[in-house]
Amino acid sequence: MNFTPAQDSDEIEFNLVPLIDVILTLLIFFMISTTFEQRSLLRVDLPEASAEPTPAANQGLVIVIDAEGRYFVDGREVLGGDGAALRAALESHAGDDRGQSVVVRADAASSHQSVVTALDVLGQLGFVRIALATVQAGEDG
Repeated sequence: MNFTPAQDSDEIEFNLVPLIDVILTLLIFFMISTTFEQRSLLRVDLPEASAEPTPAANQGLVIVIDAEGRYFVDGREVLGGDGAALRAALESHAGDDRGQSVVVRADAASSHQSVVTALDVLGQLGFVRIALATVQAGEDG
């Protein structure tokens, strides 16, 4: 009779090679799919506000946009009310002087699209000195 313990007990062995393969695959996937570039490469210099109002003589062109989205260039209404009509009015009023400043005065109730259209037309015409007029809190426009 043999009373020695049987040597049939299976030892549990962990195979770590598939786990390492999965971890390295995930690591490579995240390294490839991650972008390290900056999305906002456009540098914007924001204007500084001052307590002193700008003299009216130095304002140049003034574009007023009322609550209904109508355009006025230096007090004269632009008939047509679209970008092409505004472009024609600005070309006739400014001539070849693209260096002068332009102030856009938009009513608080005017649509955002009308302001964007005015800024787009000014940019297409080559104006670079563009300001958006605001009032200080507590003042009436």
